[in-house]
Amino acid sequence: MSDIRDDLADDDGPDGNRIDDTDLDDTDLDDSRDDGGTTLAATATSVLDLLVTSLVDDPDAVRIDPIQQRDRVRLEVRVGPDDMGRVIGKRGRVANAIRTVVRAAAVRDGVDVDIEFED
Repeated sequence: MSDIRDDLADDDGPDGNRIDDTDLDDTDLDDSRDDGGTTLAATATSVLDLLVTSLVDDPDAVRIDPIQQRDRVRLEVRVGPDDMGRVIGKRGRVANAIRTVVRAAAVRDGVDVDIEFED
């Protein structure tokens, strides 16, 4: 990791500004970290949040809790009491569409996800 840091520190940026160690930190170089659940399936969680908050009347009531299980991540979605019908849809079609899109986004995270809509 230090060789990348050294290469960047010795290089002038495209605008002539010098890059030094104060401009870099370990989070810039390591994207595979797990901060105890905050980055657990981050892409899938973000996509899920975007989809659900776009559907509901009260986006402030939306809560998504990622839970690590054995070989997958469970995303529990909670919405306001009046919005559950919008998220589920007729015969669960909206919920199934959300699951399909979020599972596709989870491929980028390298995990399998289950999405549960909780009351």
